[in-house]
Amino acid sequence: MNLRNCARCGKMFNHIGGPAICDQCKRAIEEDFQKVKQYILDNPRASLKQISEDNEVSTKQIQQWIRDERLMFSEGSPIQIQCENCGAPILTGRFCAKCKTSMANNLNTSFAKQRPVMQDPVKKDNKAGMRFLDT
Repeated sequence: MNLRNCARCGKMFNHIGGPAICDQCKRAIEEDFQKVKQYILDNPRASLKQISEDNEVSTKQIQQWIRDERLMFSEGSPIQIQCENCGAPILTGRFCAKCKTSMANNLNTSFAKQRPVMQDPVKKDNKAGMRFLDT
């Protein structure tokens, strides 16, 4: 049994995995998320501060939902965050499309490098049916 204190309310709970938050706080966070999501749909031009104040949710929590790609804003929204790599304005996530593509290409090229061909160390002698090692 892995007991931990909830990072949000301090209550002890049985931690299985993931963030150290109890089930009650997880439900409360999800309710806040749904409330904020509906608020953004109803008020697409609202600022981050206004969303935070009207829904009693911290701006840090809203920014985390944006970084986790749970919230996304329209092109005309005053809310924009910056790509963590190049600083370009983005609407959701951590990286802009250009940086995501660049990182994916770098990853693909690092795995696609030529691998040395393994030589078969065993020679076959067809006459006797015996095998000999190279010397």
